[in-house]
Amino acid sequence: MTKTPRIRIPPQVRKYVFERDRYQCQSCGKTTLETNLTIDHIIPLARGGSNDISNLHTLCLTCNQRKTDNLDPRFRRYFV
Repeated sequence: MTKTPRIRIPPQVRKYVFERDRYQCQSCGKTTLETNLTIDHIIPLARGGSNDISNLHTLCLTCNQRKTDNLDPRFRRYFV
């Protein structure tokens, strides 16, 4: 398996993901008023994940650091 190269997430994409996720951590539920939010890959790039918008979600800094490059099936998204 080859690692997907990391690219900078454009501001428009970051805004879309934050709005889609209602500015709320998708793991613990904290909002932007309570903590610093980040954009994270659901399937990590190191595990073959893509830079596609459907593979991105909002996590707080604490949950993002705890997740590292592990897979968490709770965060699989399927878009039609």
